[in-house]
Amino acid sequence: MARYRWELALISVAAVWGSTFTLVQDAVDRTPPMLFLALRFAVAAVFLALLGAFRGLTKREASAGAIIGLALFGGYTTQTIGLQYTTASNAGFLTGMFVVFTPVFGALVYRRLPSSPAMVGVALATGGLVLLTSPAGIAIGRGDGLLIVTAASFAVHILLIDRLGAGTSVLRLAGVQIAVTAVLATGWSAAAEREAPPGDALVWFAVVFTAIAATAVGFLVQTRAQRSLPPVRTALILSAEPVFAGIVGYLVAGDRLGVRGGIGAAMILAGILVAELRAPATERL
Repeated sequence: MARYRWELALISVAAVWGSTFTLVQDAVDRTPPMLFLALRFAVAAVFLALLGAFRGLTKREASAGAIIGLALFGGYTTQTIGLQYTTASNAGFLTGMFVVFTPVFGALVYRRLPSSPAMVGVALATGGLVLLTSPAGIAIGRGDGLLIVTAASFAVHILLIDRLGAGTSVLRLAGVQIAVTAVLATGWSAAAEREAPPGDALVWFAVVFTAIAATAVGFLVQTRAQRSLPPVRTALILSAEPVFAGIVGYLVAGDRLGVRGGIGAAMILAGILVAELRAPATERL
């Protein structure tokens, strides 16, 4: 079990991210989306600052964290805007396509293909995403291009952590990328939305919960886990997020996956297991 501690940690992160979907959706219905993102990431940055995330910050950590933060901001921004112009099913599938972009971009960066088990895992997870998030099939419409950019941004985010994170403090690297996202989201909201922070208790609960559990702790765990896991396996494990979203939707909102969705969830989990149990011990991509 100790051998898979960081895989299990990433599965926990995927579970938290998946469980917050309904909460965030309700909050964004009550407040402008970029303002919500700004508050969420600002609270997360303050939380990490209290843990010492910015003490002893080096120039290398600051620059690496800023570059990684740009990818993180790009992913969340395009996702937030794109969700206004497409269905939740399309958004779920298209965002989950980071599991495809990660090995493609990684092959360009590292100039070698992932192992066969990793590629089989990617294929299974991709097929599972189609079945799980699009019970009626995929329909490309307005905003879907932005969500493809979202998937590409999250893939780049995973690869940048792997590429730039070596030799840096996990806490400081996580703190900088979150702080950069908070600053950029705040600037966007101030310029485009021009609204004061909400007084709604539900919105503030969503802000604090997602800031601490899904953002500060989530990206701290991801940053640390990627010291031990290659990018493709990281993407595969995180692709379990819609599975957990479906489970929470079933328990809380009475959503039903149906046969197609159940098969999709099983395929995603099978892809993760194939990549984990059959991956070479020396695999780095």
